[in-house]
Order: sequence, then structure tokens, then C-alpha cells
Amino acid sequence: MNQDYIQPDNWSIIEEGFDAERVKSSESLFSIGNGAMGQRANFEEKYTGETFQGSYIAGIYYPDKTKVGWWKNGYPKYFAKVLNAPNWIGIDVEINEEKLDLNTCVKVNHFRRELNMKEGWYNRSFEATLQNGTEIAVNVRRFLSLNLDEVGVIKYAITPLNKDAKIIFKPYIDAGVTNEDANWDEKFWEPLEVKKSGNEAFVTAQTFKTHFKVTTFMHNSIFSNGEISHISASSTDTTAEKAQYTYGTIAGKGKTATIQKIGGYTVSLNHSNTQIAAEKVIKEALNKGYDQLLAEQIEAWAKIWEMSDITIDGDVKAQQGIRFNIFQLNQTYLGKDSRLNIGPKGFTGEKYGGSTYWDTEAYCIPFYMATKDQQVARNLLTYRYNQLDKAIENAQNNLGFKDGAALYPMVTMNGEECHNEWEITHEEIHRNGAIAFAIFNYNRYTGDYSYIPEKGLEVLIAIARFWHQRATFSEPKKQYVILGVTGPNEYENNINNNFYTNYIAKWCIDYAATQIEKVKNEYNSDFCRIIEKTNLSELEISKWKKVADTMYFPKSEKLGVYLQQDGFLDKELVPVKELDKAQRPINQKWSWDRVLRSPYIKQADVLQCFYFFEDHFSKEELQRNFEFYEAFTVHESSLSPCVHSIQAAALDKMDMAYQFYLRTSRLDLDDYNKEVEEGCHITSMAGTWMSIVEGFGGMRVKNDELHFAPKIPKEWKAYSFKINFRNQILKVNVSHSGNQFTVDGDQDLTIVVNGEKVIAGHSVMA
Repeated sequence: MNQDYIQPDNWSIIEEGFDAERVKSSESLFSIGNGAMGQRANFEEKYTGETFQGSYIAGIYYPDKTKVGWWKNGYPKYFAKVLNAPNWIGIDVEINEEKLDLNTCVKVNHFRRELNMKEGWYNRSFEATLQNGTEIAVNVRRFLSLNLDEVGVIKYAITPLNKDAKIIFKPYIDAGVTNEDANWDEKFWEPLEVKKSGNEAFVTAQTFKTHFKVTTFMHNSIFSNGEISHISASSTDTTAEKAQYTYGTIAGKGKTATIQKIGGYTVSLNHSNTQIAAEKVIKEALNKGYDQLLAEQIEAWAKIWEMSDITIDGDVKAQQGIRFNIFQLNQTYLGKDSRLNIGPKGFTGEKYGGSTYWDTEAYCIPFYMATKDQQVARNLLTYRYNQLDKAIENAQNNLGFKDGAALYPMVTMNGEECHNEWEITHEEIHRNGAIAFAIFNYNRYTGDYSYIPEKGLEVLIAIARFWHQRATFSEPKKQYVILGVTGPNEYENNINNNFYTNYIAKWCIDYAATQIEKVKNEYNSDFCRIIEKTNLSELEISKWKKVADTMYFPKSEKLGVYLQQDGFLDKELVPVKELDKAQRPINQKWSWDRVLRSPYIKQADVLQCFYFFEDHFSKEELQRNFEFYEAFTVHESSLSPCVHSIQAAALDKMDMAYQFYLRTSRLDLDDYNKEVEEGCHITSMAGTWMSIVEGFGGMRVKNDELHFAPKIPKEWKAYSFKINFRNQILKVNVSHSGNQFTVDGDQDLTIVVNGEKVIAGHSVMA
């Protein structure tokens, strides 16, 4: 059974009651971030129970040496670790000479956590009875400033309930941290300097190998009943990697003692002198003060929600789910820095490593295009352009390709491949196609063609060269085939002619050739520059086209479906509904050999092709393929339910579409895959947004026009969303009584609703 302890609420994630078994899961679910750094919901005070300590800084990583039993030529030399950064939140607490530790308290009552998504803060409160008999009430609020994105703020308040109490706060910053998943148990941080001044302290450390320098800082203020107490630290303890202050105060029964801690990071990615930068940012935060920082936080999140919110009337769990997904996406990436990207765990965990997967192009870009300025999506495309040379090196040095063919990495931090499973790293090559598709999708949605002649065409050429060289001509078939691949369904390895891979390879070549011709005719100076840089010729393009025009696609004429790969029908085709539930999830219950021999599908594979290229197929083809493959899909990838929800809605299978929506929106909240303690599934959360906007809303872009085919689950009374389409803001309201489309401003927008053109102005029903 899935977990079910998160309280339903429209705007908050709420946990009530302390349960040590839930601590690690809640540390993931209640994580906070601001695009530049993030923090799992670890307790500030000491906790001796099971916990997964995690603080993270965007763009900071460590190249952990690859650990495999059998080294193969072409393996990446390292697996990039998302680093557990120095701890800035720590506050050891002593009450009447006993350490506060929820794992050892006699009682913990009225425990409550709240992640307020509307305003962007995390709160924890409880009452506890210590072993020395002291009863206390604790309230802690924490947030990471969106406006000062190097700053985190903690307000930690203690009220003795049954007697006066001597309270000692011992705030600290500590670079002596380790990763949960280090391959060789190496230390990743080298301490350089510890400095302290008054109530401030600084620990500067740098990563081994990559030499990112980070100054972790803190400033502490003590309050008594809301009034500042000008208490100096009674002692300071420092080591080579840690600084800790001790503040003692007396709180009478019913009176409150509070520490306010400002902390965070300044990094060498942004500052030449991180120590000086830290001093400046503390000063700026102090000048604003806690109340103003919180007010600005609330205002900043209000602006985000004004554009990105989706409302659902009549279904609190569905509402909570979509807002949680939108909130986590905005905590992870705000589009300010083209050097950054969207990691699969964001700032909530370390699993998978790397910061960039094909998830960004396949799932995340649509969300950012529609809910923010188009420059944000363009930054994500630019990220890949800036790493093109590394992708060419990857294809050349690891796989033996030539002449500028590029294989983008499956996982990367800086453009180098850093994933160390052969069947993923060198077989799951379809990620090249998603990167090309994102360029097409960006142009289709925004209408901004300029990216292609400026940057995108070079990427498309390099990808087309890869597919040309990767394909093999089959004499028996008299067609080109692609052998030894892993498709989106990672429960199949080293198979031949994965339909999705073959199809997107053909599409990439055709699309690149079309764009080459367009740039030649309309952007000739860019064309000449690119041709000179890439040494591209008409003869080479004709060779590409031969591959695309004669590509092989496995198909069953009898069933009327495309085959996931050669030999798929040779499997024992037992549908998922006949599987014993005790055997699920199969990736945790079965041997890998058994998984590979089974017909079970981790996520949309053939159906991923139908999602990207819906207009290339008839609705009848979609229905046949959907009904065939969904029966064998176990949805053990976070990326699976959203695609199936969108396609179920397109096929008028609304009950199924709704169930898939709930699964994708509450994947982490309800822990469907029983792994949320490792971190949330951030990139798939963009798919949740798509399941409403593209699924229930039926939004598509065809021939430069927005199309909608709105539908509504019977469980909902109404829903609404906004999109930014070519710098026009359109609000869509859908209810059982009809659909309303409203455009901000005076300019009208032509849209197509259920096949009929409509002029959307200030407000129109359709």
C-alpha cells in the first residue's frame, strides 16, 4: 500500500504526528529550494534516528571515480555526484543540560510540519517531554530567499511549558559532510579557512578535483519574548572544517527564547572572493531583517503563482498534487542562469547524479516555455549548445564516431558523459532525438526562429551526423537498421530496432535537412558561417537522407501495432493485471534477468513516439498501440504516468486519464514507487503539468495556432490554467458547463477550440 500520511490541503503539504519511520520520506517531501541552492527538511537540532542529511548548491559537483566490476572501453571515467554541501542549518540545543533529540525524548506531542507552497516557507512545531522532565514547545520556520538567493533564514523558538529552563543554542556551520552515495567513501570537500567575527562565522572549503570554492556562512541573533537580546556567544569552537557558537539564556515558564540564523553559501561560480561576498550578503540580509525577508519571499512566490498556478475545484488531493509539482519545479530552476539545468532529484536528494538528463528536453521545456518568459526555455537550449563540443568528443572518444557527429551524454554536469551503466550510457541513444525535438518544439511554440540559425542548426547537424553513422544497412531487409540500443523502456537492454529510436533518428535527419535549406535561403550569412565551421556538403546531406528514407520500423500487421523492438512478440505476453501485486514493483522484487525477459514496460516507449509525433499518426493507430502497450506497462518510471494520462484523455478514456493524473501528481506525496526517501522526482513533475494542460486541456500548437480540446474529469467541478503563448497571456477555465478563454491586454488571440476558430479577447466562451 502507498503511504497516506500527508494531510489534504489546497496550498500546503502537512504532516501531523511524529513517526520515526517517516522522517526520511518527509525530509524529501518538505525540501525547500530557490534555484541556486536547496535543503532537505532535516532537523536543525541533533537527531540520532535515521536521517538523510542533504544540502545542495546548484552547479557544484564532484567527479566520483567510476566503480564497476568489469571495465569496458568507453566507460566514463567518473560518475558526477550532486554534492552534499556544507551544513548551514545546524543548531544544537540543550534544555536544562539535556540535548534536545526527538529520537530520545520521553514524549513528542502535536508534531506538525507544513510546507506552505503559496508563500514559500517550511514550518515545524511540536511539544516534547525531555528525560529530565522539562516540557517544551518548539516552533521553527525556515525559508530560502528567492530575492537573495544565497541566503537561507531560520527562526527557531523554544517555550518552556512546565518550568523555567536554561536554554543553550549552539548554531554551527560544518564542511565535514559526506555523500549518502559515495562510490569510494572519499571526502569531497577540502577545508581551506575558518573565520569568525562577532556573531558571524565563515567556513571556506573547496571540492577536490573540480576545485569549486564555497564559503558557508552564518549570522546569529538571540531574542527573548520577541525582543532582541544582545547576548554574545559564551564560547566559540572551531576546527579545520567547522565553526560553532554557544549562546545561553534563561526562559521562564511560558516565555519564549528564539534564535534567528541567517546562513547560506557564496560560490566561486559567481564570485572571485567568496569570503567578501559572504560578508556583503549577510549585511544585505541584516539590513532587510527577518520580517522584510519573509514579506519579500511571500511577494516573490505570489508573482510565480500568478502565472504558473493551476486551480482545480472539487478535488483537494488533485489540487494539492499539481501545486506540489509546480512548486518543486520552481524551487529547482528559475531560468536565471544558462549554466544550470534541472536535475532529476533537484535539491531533494542525490540519487542518479548529474544535473541534466533528456528529461529536460522531453518534459521540462514545455512547462518553462508556457509559464515563464521564452528566454528561460532558450537558456535551456543554449545550455546544450554550449556543450556541443563535449558531445562531439563523447561520440568520437568513447564510440569511435567521426566528422563532427555528436552523442549528447545521458547524464552530465559539464557536457561530459558521467553515467556508468553501459546499457544506459551507450545504448540509450534516443536522448539525442529529444534534444533535437526540443529545438523544434521551442520554435513551434514561441515562434522564435532566430535560435536555429544562431545556435541550433549546429546541434541539429551534429545529431544528424550521429544517426547517419549509427545506422547500419541490412542486406536482407534492404533497409537501414539501428542495433544494440536501449529505448525509453529501460527494462529492455541491447535490443535491435527500437521503434521509437529508429523513428526519431529518421525525424532528426529530415528536420535537420529542412532547417539547413531554410537557413540557406533566409539566413545566408549564418548559413555560410555554419557550413565553414562544420564542413558540411550536399553530398553528406544526401547520404543522411538515404538513411532516413529507408529506415526500418518493426511492425505487426496482424495486430496493427508498431513493435517496441524486433522480437517483442516472442515474449510471454502476460498483461500486468495478471501479475501478483506482491511482485510489484518488479525492479525491487525480480532479478534483472527476469525483468529483461519479461514483456513489462517501465515507461512509455512506442507511446513516447506517439506523444512527440501525434500528428504523424491517426487516432485509430494511437488507440491500437495505446491499448496494446498500456496493458504491459508497470509505470515504474516517474516519467510514465503523464504520457499515458495525456493519451488516455485524447482517446476519451477519462477515468484512466484521471487515475494516471493522480499517479503522476501524487507520485511522491503518496510514494507510489516506495523510494521517495531518496528524493523527489523533479523532472517528471513537468509531466504532471502537461497532463492537465495538454491532456485534459488538449492544448496543441498546429500551424502557428493554439488548439484546445478541453475535457474535464467527472471528479472535478472546474479547473483553470494560464499559458504565455508568444508573449500573450491566455487564461483557460474549463467546467462542466463550458469553457472560457481570457486574454490579458487589448490584443486578441486566434485559437482553435474543438476544431473551430475562436477569437479570444477579454473573455470568450467556447
